[in-house]
Amino acid sequence: MIILLELIKYAIFDKKHNELMKSLRTIALKEAQNRISPEVKSPSAKISDFFGANVFDKKKMRDFLSKDVYEKLISSINQGELINADDANQIATAMKSWAMAAGATHYTHWFQPLTGTTAEKHDSFFEPSGEGAIEKFSGSALVQQEPDASSFPNGGIRNTFEARGYTAWDPSSPAFIMESKAGKTLCIPTVFVSYTGEALDYKAPLLKALAALDKAAVDVCQYFDKSITKVNASLGIEQEYFLVDESLFNARPDLLLTGRALFGHMSAKGQQLEDHYFGSIPERVFTFMVDFENEALKLGIPLKTRHNEVAPSQFECAPIYEEINLAIDHNQLLMDLMEKVARRHHFRVLLHEKPYAGINGSGKHNNWSLITDTGKNLLAPGKTPKNNLMFLAFFVNTIKAVSEHADLLRASIASVSNDHRLGANEAPPAIISIFLGSQLNDVLDEIEHSRISKKIKEDNALWLGIPKIPQILLDNTDRNRTSPFAFTGNKFELRAVGSSANSSAPMTILNAIMAEQLIKFKAEVDKLIKKGDKKDIALLTVIKKYIKESKSIRFEGNGYSQEWEDEAAARGLSNIKTTPKALDAYLTEKSAELFATTGIYSSREIHARHEIMLENFYKKLQIEARVMGEVANTSIIPAVIAYQNSLIENVKGLKELGIDSKSSLEIVKKLSEHLDIVKTNIDAMLEERKVTNKLEDTREKAIAYDEKVKSYFDTIRYHADKLEQIVDDSVWPLPKFRELLFMK
Repeated sequence: MIILLELIKYAIFDKKHNELMKSLRTIALKEAQNRISPEVKSPSAKISDFFGANVFDKKKMRDFLSKDVYEKLISSINQGELINADDANQIATAMKSWAMAAGATHYTHWFQPLTGTTAEKHDSFFEPSGEGAIEKFSGSALVQQEPDASSFPNGGIRNTFEARGYTAWDPSSPAFIMESKAGKTLCIPTVFVSYTGEALDYKAPLLKALAALDKAAVDVCQYFDKSITKVNASLGIEQEYFLVDESLFNARPDLLLTGRALFGHMSAKGQQLEDHYFGSIPERVFTFMVDFENEALKLGIPLKTRHNEVAPSQFECAPIYEEINLAIDHNQLLMDLMEKVARRHHFRVLLHEKPYAGINGSGKHNNWSLITDTGKNLLAPGKTPKNNLMFLAFFVNTIKAVSEHADLLRASIASVSNDHRLGANEAPPAIISIFLGSQLNDVLDEIEHSRISKKIKEDNALWLGIPKIPQILLDNTDRNRTSPFAFTGNKFELRAVGSSANSSAPMTILNAIMAEQLIKFKAEVDKLIKKGDKKDIALLTVIKKYIKESKSIRFEGNGYSQEWEDEAAARGLSNIKTTPKALDAYLTEKSAELFATTGIYSSREIHARHEIMLENFYKKLQIEARVMGEVANTSIIPAVIAYQNSLIENVKGLKELGIDSKSSLEIVKKLSEHLDIVKTNIDAMLEERKVTNKLEDTREKAIAYDEKVKSYFDTIRYHADKLEQIVDDSVWPLPKFRELLFMK
């Protein structure tokens, strides 16, 4: 047989290798079955006793700083005012005293480069002196550090020989102490920029977007309430994740290197019984949750909720809402913390958006709203027509902003891993639409089609004919899990963000498009007022106009359906299903105008980021292709050949006895057919990679990896999974889905 000859050429099966692979899976299964959870003790029965214990928060600032410096620091946090060198020295000394009293010996600037993870460079407080040594931490060390910028993704902004980059202190996010068995480190949240000033991280653009939104929102608020001087975006991030036993994880090279199972037939039992969602939390998982929540709470991360998610071994945690910059810092810290604590419990955390085919993937639902310094939620309906007009102004401008920049918002959540999840009947489609609920939809329709009344009421206030908005909207507005952007009572929920993503990327875009939209709104309203319209008439006139212009983005139905795809196309909405083409939205003229208006990205910065995102995309697919080939060639194919050889010996033995075994021969043939297809496609994929790797244009290379190299994945997997169903279970080398998902 041709296939047998080919396989013998490329690899002679080694029984020792097979026994080793069998033993790895066997050992992993035994270890997973015999796990004993470590004892976990909470610092106190009351969370309030230890919440924020490892954070240099306002209370500790008061204790360690003079009143004058404390007030200047608070002013810097709230208003962005600069801190002078003398005050920085005092703050640094206070931080050092607090940190050392807590046991810290080192400090680091903690930043978020465009790798998708966080970064640290630790320095000790220790410095030699003429009389021995001292512990020192200066204001200059607090304010700025110099890590090597050339070794981080920069999209061509920095050459390898141009190494300088700077981290700069972000006072609005408090310093914290990170603990490990080996010691404690003072971590100072910072931005990361190049020597020439371009942003090389996620935080710097986010802070610019928030500043632009604050100014634009305050200007609009002045129409309604002169006492409002600041508007903060707030955010609550629901984090979904999977847990898998560490031994099983280590026995799966694909999970280890890519974060997802590139092979594996779906378990006979998956999520079809819907018995995992909100079910009783397994004891071992519960112990892990308590441990990592305790660590998170000490770091000031206000975790509130934990529960089983839909898929087996999938879980979720969610915090209380925070100011958006802090919320994102906390989420980045949380993901890192989960991984560290999981190892103490012999778990590994899977944050990949689709680690297992055939069951639900994981997202990171971003719940966004706008809060004034007077305590008002601008996306919460009021009790009076005037308050409801204010609500409508911000509510409708949000809809209008998303309508104008739907493609850019889609680009902001694009990644190689999120492509597996979007549109998979478990997450929103790639089509950006907005769900409002029937009540608010009716309100907007009524405003759109009604005539603006200029009737004077008894109190001499204009009655504009605004329909009544229910005060119990939070309870009456249903949720639509198929919508990527849904209004849920007093906030919008961006459901399309992937579980492994840094939320800064989509939140930078959302806040930027909102800032730009509010600027345009104010300009149009002021123009009508200048022409002689009363303020409220001008406001409602522009609101009515925006309702009509953005109507196509509103959708109340099933986003999973083919009917919606057809209707969305008829409405002119984009349905960009893959990352390389979605990312084009960053480079359009409309986006360039947005970034220029809000001052968030220079042309050089956005082109660099576009390059980085494309490069990240194809490199991850490149890794997946390599791992797929390696696992198939060194684990799956040898195991199949071994089983096939045993069947061949069986067939020969039966023939010697005069027995014609058609079933055994048929199995041998089936194995050969699937094996042939796997090997042929692995080799073809390798050749396609060689061709694709020669492409110089990054976008072309990303598209080629997506459309050509990746096109082999499903075929290879399908036939490898068929082999898994045929080969003797004791011979199969990789832990199976039933073991990965149900051994807790």
